[in-house]
Amino acid sequence: MNILRKSILIGFTVLGMAAAHAQDAQPAAKAHGARPSKEQMQAKMADMYAKRQARLHDLLKLSAQQESAWATYQAAIKPAAMDGQRPERKPMNKLTAPERLNLALEMTRKREAFLETRVKAVSAFYAQLNPAQQTLFDEHGLGGERGGRRGHWGHHGHRGGWAHAGWGGEHRG
Repeated sequence: MNILRKSILIGFTVLGMAAAHAQDAQPAAKAHGARPSKEQMQAKMADMYAKRQARLHDLLKLSAQQESAWATYQAAIKPAAMDGQRPERKPMNKLTAPERLNLALEMTRKREAFLETRVKAVSAFYAQLNPAQQTLFDEHGLGGERGGRRGHWGHHGHRGGWAHAGWGGEHRG
């Protein structure tokens, strides 16, 4: 279990460093192609989110008694709106190794808190569903079926598993 935790921590550290590096190295917007503004992208994402939730709501065919649980669930999982204000970030290469690790640990804790909130909301709503609705929620609720792909880990046609992804063990091609 410690190996898994260390691997996750290392992964978050690498992702954090890559994100910071990508921010420093972003190319200027191309003159010939208009990039959508941050507001346009947020509006598009909000629209896609609303459509997915409406589709799930329609699939579940909730009873009148379940509608309040749906409303509570929606309020709990709704993505936070971006206010455009980002805290000042030091480039990762200017942070010391302990500072980078502390940053990675802080990000991990925030992600954990987010997931704990999400688990509580999903569990409370899921308990209100009948078995047929639970099956539909399992298939469609949290990205279970995305355009015919087989979930997050297997969507590139790879055989899944930690060993294949380079998380320990030998490749079992």
